[in-house]
This record gives sequence, C-alpha cells and structure tokens, in this order.
Amino acid sequence: MTNLAALLYLVSGVLFIQALRGLSSPETARKGNLYGMAGMAIAILTTLAHAHLSFGGTMLVLVALFIGGTAGAVIARRIAMTAMPQLVAAFHSLVGLSAVFVAAAALYSPEVFGIENADGSLHMQSLIELSLGVFIGAVTFSGSVIAFAKLNGNMSGKPIILPKRHIVNLALLGGAAFLVLILVATHGEGSIAHTLFWLLTLVALVFGVLLIIPIGGADMPVVVSMLNSYSGWAAAALGFTLENTALLITGALVGSSGAILSYIMCKGMNRSFISVIMGGFGETAAAAEDDGIERTVKRGAAEDAAFIMKNAGKVIIVPGYGMAVAQAQHALKEMANLLKEEGVEVKYAIHPVAGRMPGHMNVLLAEADVPYDDVFELEDINSEFGSADVAFVIGANDVTNPAAEDDPSSPIYGMPVLKVWEAGTVMFIKRSLGAGYAGIENPLFFRDNTMMLLNDAKKMVEEINKAL
Repeated sequence: MTNLAALLYLVSGVLFIQALRGLSSPETARKGNLYGMAGMAIAILTTLAHAHLSFGGTMLVLVALFIGGTAGAVIARRIAMTAMPQLVAAFHSLVGLSAVFVAAAALYSPEVFGIENADGSLHMQSLIELSLGVFIGAVTFSGSVIAFAKLNGNMSGKPIILPKRHIVNLALLGGAAFLVLILVATHGEGSIAHTLFWLLTLVALVFGVLLIIPIGGADMPVVVSMLNSYSGWAAAALGFTLENTALLITGALVGSSGAILSYIMCKGMNRSFISVIMGGFGETAAAAEDDGIERTVKRGAAEDAAFIMKNAGKVIIVPGYGMAVAQAQHALKEMANLLKEEGVEVKYAIHPVAGRMPGHMNVLLAEADVPYDDVFELEDINSEFGSADVAFVIGANDVTNPAAEDDPSSPIYGMPVLKVWEAGTVMFIKRSLGAGYAGIENPLFFRDNTMMLLNDAKKMVEEINKAL
C-alpha cells in the first residue's frame, strides 16, 4: 500500500509539472488546468486511502472537501475578471493559514504525525520544519490579506511608508529566529513550546503586514507572484514534516515557479526583487504630479479615431487595466476585426506587468477569443511602434510612460516600457487625465501626436465600432 501511494503521488507530481507547462501559454492553459485538477484529485484520494481514517474522520474530510469545493466553484463562476488579482491574493492567504493550522496540529499531536521520540519530545528536524512552515505560512496569510485590501480598494494602493520600517523588520526577523532557537531547545514539550509557537506565529503575522504595506500599486504583480511563491515554500516545509511526497512536490513546484515568475516581473520593471520588498515605489510621484506648468491635451472623438485607424496601414493595440475595469476586450476584438476587414494590420502589445497580476491582459484577450498569433510581448513588439501608424492605448498608463526613458528623477526611470510614442499617432483611452496606479503622471498625454479619447473604455470602443 505504501509503495502504491508513493507511485500515485509521483503520478500526481508529474501531472502538476504538466499543469505548469500548460499554464505557460494561453493556448495550452485549459489543458494545463485539467492536468492540475487530475493531479490534485489523485493526491487527495491517495491521501484519504493511505490515512486509514475512521468512518467519522473520513466523513469530516469529505464534508470539508464539499464545502471548500462548492465555495470555490461558486466564487470562480461569479468573480469578475477585474477582481481576479484580489481573488488570487485571497486564495494565497488561505494556503498560508492552512500551513499554520497543520503546523499547530503537528505540534499538539506529534504522535499522529510520527514526529515524536520515545521520551515524548519532538524530532529536532521536525521542529525546525514546523517553525519554517508556520513562519512562512503566517507571513503569506497576513501579507496576502494586505495585498487583497490594496487590490480591492479597501486600503490605499499607494506605498504606506512607516518610520524605521527596515529596522523594525530586521528586529522582527531576529526575534523570529530567536523564538525558533528556543522552541527547538524545548524539544516541543509542554506549554512553553506551545506559547513560543504562537508567539512565532504572531511575529510572522506582523512581519507579513509590514512587508506588504510599503509596496505600491505598480509592484502589485510582483507581490501576487511573490506571495504565490511563499505559499509554495510553506507547503513544502510541512511536506517534510508530514512525510507527504505530493505536498512536498507541489510546494516545491509552486515555490520555485512563483520565484521565477517574480524574477520575470522584476526584470520587466527593471527592478531588483530586494528593491520591491523594500517598498516605496512611487512614493516620490506626488512631487512630479504638480510642477505648476499648465499643459493642454488634444482631445478627439470616436469618429476621429475611426477615420484615422481606417486609413492606417498598421495599428498596435496596447491593453491595460482600464480595459479590464470596463470589460472592453470583446468590443476591442470587434474593432480589430473591423479594421482587418479594411486591410489594416492589427497587433496587440502586452507589457509583462500590465494589469494587477501576471498574465492579466493575456487572460482577458483570450476570453475574447483574440488570436494568439496577434498578441506579442514587449521585447517582440517594441521595435515595431516606429513603423505603426497608430498606437491604440486602452488604459495602460504606467507601462507606456516615456518618463521611464527620459526623466532620471522619475520613480520608474529605467523601467522597460512600450514605446507607443514612436507611432505616427497615439490614441489614449482613459476616463480622465489622472495618474495611473503607480501615482505617476504620464507626459505622453500632452505630446503633439497624442489624441486623448476621454471616456469609459468600453463605451468609447463601441462608438468607434459604430463609426467604422
């Protein structure tokens, strides 16, 4: 039975790897999801069969699965695509919280987990694994709650800079390490060990909050990816304690893939991972927003935009969070089809951190059945703006800001951006001339070749379609 369980866990691990491989591309994402679901089903059924639970215990697990599965299905069907980033953050928080609960269960009932010595003490390596699991899990939980609140608008998306925050964070890390050492020294016995465990949990919860609140909205895609990685490492640490191969494999896959994705996001913003964690991106933006200089913009109507694009040879569409908020992807797809019927070449340009989570724009465009061959990443499309007649920007504020290249004082200076200003005409759909999520004004609005189409994105695109 043990050998069969190990084999089935290996099969589920292979399916998880195939799931990650599938999720790396919109074309294979659906198949990747199916692989992941199959792998998780095998892992759960194998665990139930291998656990030798009583009838009552089995029923409790099945009830929990039914409640969780039903809640997940209802939420997944009802959630709007604009709320997907905060949903992901909320799910990460639950993974972190479950890691804390599992670690607590192992500490209070070590005999069930097989981590107890003959004299009643706990294995030293198990205590270390439990400490790592509960610390990472608690940080993931509280950090994800803050990320959810920022993404959901329950608290400001701007950096919240606390005085001496780096010193406080270092003190919390040092305190956590000290608590782990004392916990290991107690061998996990008695009420002292339990008190130390919950103190460690409290320190980790506070650290998670302080880690995320100074991070601004522009870095949210990295935060979502980073918390994803944390949840994986928490699961992997407890996989050792539980001696559960599936949990270990899954945690390692999620942890490593999340870390790699975080690196890709940081590279897309020309930021180091450490600088993101230190927070404060955009905190100097307020000074740049109001320099006392009055500027004028060139406003256009849907008919103007339709006439220019209909007579263009090449149009590059740049989607951003404004498209997600307005749910304009289907109207945008219709616009692209109308332009193609007129013989216009249409492409989509995606910045790696457009939106509020990695791949946000790709998911929205896939939902509207935009052909995958029409969608290009920054490094593949940036050189084509110079040959484009029109760059059609729909809500992508920060990732098209020329200050990233020509203003050394800007907080986003050095960040790779889409060079839409090199196109013959830049059409920019926004509700207003306000700054983007990073809180930084975009000087592109005031350039001679920019036409501002100030309206709700979906309404404006639908009016353009009528004009076409």
